[in-house]
Amino acid sequence: MMISPTLPAELKAALDGKLQGFSRADAAQRSQKISTTYRAGGGSGTIKSEADALAYALARMPATYAAVAASLNALTEVAPDLGPETLLDVGAGPGTASWAAAGAFPSLQSFTLLDANATLSRLALELARDSTRLANCRYLPGDAGANLAEVSQADLVVASYVIGELSEGDQRKLAEAMWAKARHVLVVIEPGTPAGYARILTLRQQLIAAGAYVAAPCPHEKPCPLTTPDWCHFSQRLPRSQAHRQIKGAEVPFEDERFIYVALTRRPPATRAARVLAPPDLGKAEITAKLCTEQGVELAKVPRRDKVAYASARRWRWGDAILSES
Repeated sequence: MMISPTLPAELKAALDGKLQGFSRADAAQRSQKISTTYRAGGGSGTIKSEADALAYALARMPATYAAVAASLNALTEVAPDLGPETLLDVGAGPGTASWAAAGAFPSLQSFTLLDANATLSRLALELARDSTRLANCRYLPGDAGANLAEVSQADLVVASYVIGELSEGDQRKLAEAMWAKARHVLVVIEPGTPAGYARILTLRQQLIAAGAYVAAPCPHEKPCPLTTPDWCHFSQRLPRSQAHRQIKGAEVPFEDERFIYVALTRRPPATRAARVLAPPDLGKAEITAKLCTEQGVELAKVPRRDKVAYASARRWRWGDAILSES
């Protein structure tokens, strides 16, 4: 089941309800301050008031949701029989990844969210209060690393945009703890920057050594074949609402969220899929696409004269899985 990158209707309605009487200009100022802190390598510590939390959610939830949705869609495409019943959302913030997981997996019945920021946890519970899926979610405020030691295993563990807030040593500890709690799958999403890619590579290598298999985006457990200055990342386009545009100070009615992710499983995936690493080049005579395959990076060229293959390749998009039968 592929889910849309746009916020679900229940979440939109809950956010709209919180917006009543809330100054968009004030939200824009708060959002800018928070964004500056994040870009400088800071964390969510600057989000201290209800207004801060709402400004953050309005500015960042749409893009974070889109990236998590795209990552989970990629996982379900190569593991269509996956039916997790329990979710652990690490560094949950306002609950964005839990909403995306609820949409991607109708099988989910239990949602446990962890985050150290009590203000964001309150907002998450308020947004989920009237949700058909998340109303009974459990939110544990406090240090995620400490809470991980206390919670039960979950079928699916998700950590979105959280490991970048930690030191290298704490990143390794958190990766180990999250993997220990993942009964079937761990999905980690980070910003699609060279630094985010480097963090994902380090975590990937660490957990492969601990016995993990890579379901997506890589079609193998070998070292990443890309070399500097290239780096693996993907892009998800999402529409901006009027409120979103006002808070972001933007005129364009959409934005492109760049992200990188890894989905790690306990068992080897039944399907290995090549991955489209960049927007394909549609030429007059052929389509050229950069693919990550089990053998390494390949520049695939599909000539127009091969009508069936060409028609299939015309549908390829950056980030797509290319199954062997295509």
